Amino acid sequence: MSRPALEVADIFRSHGPAWRKAHAGHVSLEQLKVMSAIEHCRTAALGGHVARCADCAYTTIAYNSCRNRHCPKCQGAAAKDWLADREAELLPLPYYHVVFTLPAAIADIAYQNKAVVCDLLFKASAETLLTIAADPKHLGAKIGITSVLHTWGSAMTYHPHVHMIVPGGGISLDGQRWVSCRPGFFLPVRVLSRLFRRLFLEKLVAAHHAGRLSFFRNDIHLADAQSFTAFLAPLRKAEWVVYAKRPFGGPQAVLAYLSRYTHRVAIANSRLIAFDERGVTFKWKDYRIEGRDRYKQMTLATDEFIRRFLIHVLPKGLHRIRHYGLFARGACADNIARARELLAVAEPEAKPITAAVDPSKPTCPCCGGRMIIIEVFARDATPRHQPTAPTNRVRIDTS
Repeated sequence: MSRPALEVADIFRSHGPAWRKAHAGHVSLEQLKVMSAIEHCRTAALGGHVARCADCAYTTIAYNSCRNRHCPKCQGAAAKDWLADREAELLPLPYYHVVFTLPAAIADIAYQNKAVVCDLLFKASAETLLTIAADPKHLGAKIGITSVLHTWGSAMTYHPHVHMIVPGGGISLDGQRWVSCRPGFFLPVRVLSRLFRRLFLEKLVAAHHAGRLSFFRNDIHLADAQSFTAFLAPLRKAEWVVYAKRPFGGPQAVLAYLSRYTHRVAIANSRLIAFDERGVTFKWKDYRIEGRDRYKQMTLATDEFIRRFLIHVLPKGLHRIRHYGLFARGACADNIARARELLAVAEPEAKPITAAVDPSKPTCPCCGGRMIIIEVFARDATPRHQPTAPTNRVRIDTS
């Protein structure tokens, strides 16, 4: 896949200094760090290395990645490493995709209290799924969950929700057998929705009583307990969106899905179309419309594009991928082994690492020979060696 003609980094480099000056005092340190990381990613500012082919002497310069979790260019490699670890955990059975979404009325509170509210979203959704699955009226088993937080809609508005990937069954509560769900049906969505609504609101009220929530601007009145109770009243009767998609075709389909979702950022470089005096034009999907008409283009003023991108910067320490139930990190390996035993399936064979799949041993794009690092240069330094003249080679973009 060729490199996109336009990147978020290009927009930040061009308009970032003026935007930061215009919004001085209203931009968080984490947001400033993200902008700096994206602007400098894979440039001489971060240093890099020079590699030469042992066979044909083809020479290339590779600049270091910023490795920031919000950078569109860095997440492809991070996703591959993460997926390699997850592949050994997959079970040979259908997997289901469940989405828990917070109502729009809570979006402002969530944005002003990202760390607290996103944590509550993770916990309430996981508790909901684990509770209903354990109920003998439904599945009667302990299940495993991989949960991924997204805070954006296709137009980069603030839209917090979690995507959950769940195998179609679990270990019985006594630990003696594997319990499979009905074909094509995991758990009743309406039951999940009602419990999720109750659990989340209980946790949100408890956070408010503990003084863990902050309110600003038009929401400042919600700091008062009575006002907050009145604000939540309509939400206790509204239908909360819990969406269960059709099961995946198999474990490999799960991996393909996870590779697209786990390390996604607010907008991929591949969705950018133009950057000019009118602003930034990009592709987006209108989920309210069915069919091909849902795919549209949107142009935002550059200031607004940057603002929307940065509202999805997560607080330091907030993990956006979490595991629950059988997949909880402490006991995951034992639980997976027990599940395989109950399903009577063998452990997957470990795949040997070869130069073709090992990113630490890249091959020459000209002859396929082994590339050897001949120089490492520091930040803002100029390498002593020069690269070979450009050829019609393929460059992989991980955005």
